Amino acid sequence: MERKKVILHNYFKLGQVSCLVSLICALMAFSIKHLTEHFEVKVFLWVQSHHPFLFILLPTIGITTIYFLRKIAFRNRKNKGITEIYKTLDQRKDHLPFFKIPSHYINGFLTVVSGGSTGVEVSTVVATATLGNWAYKKNFSAKLYKRELICAGVAAGVAVLFNNPIAGLLFALEVIARKVSWPILLSCVVSALIAWGVIFFLGHGTLFPFVTQGWSWGALPYFLLLSIFGGAISVYFTKLILFIKHFFSGISNNFVRVNLGALVVGGLLLLYPCLYGDSYIGVKGIMDQALGETTLPLLASLLLLVFLKPLAASLTLGAGGDGGVFAPSIVSGAFLGLLFAAVCNMFLGTNLVLVNFALAGMAAVLSASIHAPFTALFLVCGLIPNGFTLFLPLLVVSVSAKLFAQYMLPYNVYTYDMLKGKSEVGLH
Repeated sequence: MERKKVILHNYFKLGQVSCLVSLICALMAFSIKHLTEHFEVKVFLWVQSHHPFLFILLPTIGITTIYFLRKIAFRNRKNKGITEIYKTLDQRKDHLPFFKIPSHYINGFLTVVSGGSTGVEVSTVVATATLGNWAYKKNFSAKLYKRELICAGVAAGVAVLFNNPIAGLLFALEVIARKVSWPILLSCVVSALIAWGVIFFLGHGTLFPFVTQGWSWGALPYFLLLSIFGGAISVYFTKLILFIKHFFSGISNNFVRVNLGALVVGGLLLLYPCLYGDSYIGVKGIMDQALGETTLPLLASLLLLVFLKPLAASLTLGAGGDGGVFAPSIVSGAFLGLLFAAVCNMFLGTNLVLVNFALAGMAAVLSASIHAPFTALFLVCGLIPNGFTLFLPLLVVSVSAKLFAQYMLPYNVYTYDMLKGKSEVGLH
């Protein structure tokens, strides 16, 4: 009886601390999301309208600033992304240092606003995980609940970034916790509820304004085929990050390393401005074009963009930018889905719905990249106003793409070193 009272007391305390951690993390995610979005749009539109050639220099300016911040303000300590979270979870005595909150917050903001072709998702994940870890270190809950508080912070952060509490909860369970227990469920559910409240009061909405008109069973074989392509793109992205990270690690001169990657990214931005930052603006623009009229030049551009977005993201990370595979996977998947549906409609006489396949491409590449099919499913369903209409085909696509990618490149093969802290790649 006494043991049950202790357990209930610890659960109650965990719930209280999870509420506080989740609220702070939700507000942190809200601020970085809207600050980055505001300045990203402002800078992008100004450069595109007045001085397009500045696209070449912007990533260099941003990543060079990050380099000096790391060297001076953060004592040359590197950010290694989600790798750091896994390491601290697997080794109870290892903790995420508090400097990672301002480091990832500032560096993620600078990377995206200066055109670095990633997003702030992974920066937010590590910053919120660090806050959860800090609450654990301060003995605000029982010594058992390190993983739970880290998951609470991450769940709130991801939920607010995408205005999707369920996606935040599932991401914390599938990607961060990698197991399920009652305390983890308690902390994640509490976090999702707190995030829902923040979203409700501070503003909500979907990332993309497009709507679907439903789907037909006859399109299911095409969804399955697209999932294979999505899995293949995720494997290409993973191998590209590994290759570029290895290549840049061999450059001893910091000036050359930073500027080489950043200038190539800048050149890509000059050719394809839609690669700027997280590229969500670019997806909206390309989608509008595709919904208006599908032409051969547009198809050629989509084909290039499917491969260039992962390349630009990999170069950004290799040069020293802060970010990860989250936004690039969504964007590359959107381009892939649009291309697939448009090609089928133009050359095979099908009548595939472009919006549906853009979303399916997002779900396929994201699921395969982060090995989290249910996170990808619920996250993508929430990206448009009536996205849950596509729940079944997106479920099929998410699971199929993840399995196919795992078959092509077994998860334990390319993530083992990353999970053990021997590599800075992984989900970065």
